[in-house]
Amino acid sequence: MKRRAFLKMSCGLGAGLVLTGLGLDLGLVRAYAVGMKRAEALKSAIRSTTICCYCSVGCGLICSTDKATGAIISIEGDPEHPINEGSLCAKGAALYQVSKANEHRLTRVLHRKPGGDKWEPVNWDFAVNRIAELIKKERDASFVSKNGKQQVVNRVETISLMGSSNVLSEECWATAQFGRGLGLTYIDHQARV
Repeated sequence: MKRRAFLKMSCGLGAGLVLTGLGLDLGLVRAYAVGMKRAEALKSAIRSTTICCYCSVGCGLICSTDKATGAIISIEGDPEHPINEGSLCAKGAALYQVSKANEHRLTRVLHRKPGGDKWEPVNWDFAVNRIAELIKKERDASFVSKNGKQQVVNRVETISLMGSSNVLSEECWATAQFGRGLGLTYIDHQARV
């Protein structure tokens, strides 16, 4: 190795150590590069308008899909929509995360045995039967409760039902009726929380 090459390598290594010691983080540069790549993909994407499914307000959305794969690239508020004028609530802004584009979205049922620390995939038949078995066990234990007049009351106070804001009003009504049919007293809705 020649002296000039050695000096260049030493200076470059020293400058790198100094910049690293000063806290230079290339994470921001990488994030900017990813953003630029996404912006290029959005330029050629097919844009279509739709309405948010979470509540009855009906905010307008713009969905951008890739022409080649048909996958959703971005979901954002529609600035020309008369209701939301481009703004979205937290649930509407996070709508992209529940789409198929989210690689971390659950695609199968997971079960953890009582006292266990590991989640294991199970089939739907097992999951539905297990839920039904546990609900029946709780109902049988709760339906012997008596009120102040010593009358048997058919209510279950050990199970609660939390409705989703990702369903329509009709589905919400059906879910509430299902809960009342089970004798549940604690019925609430996610949008209220």
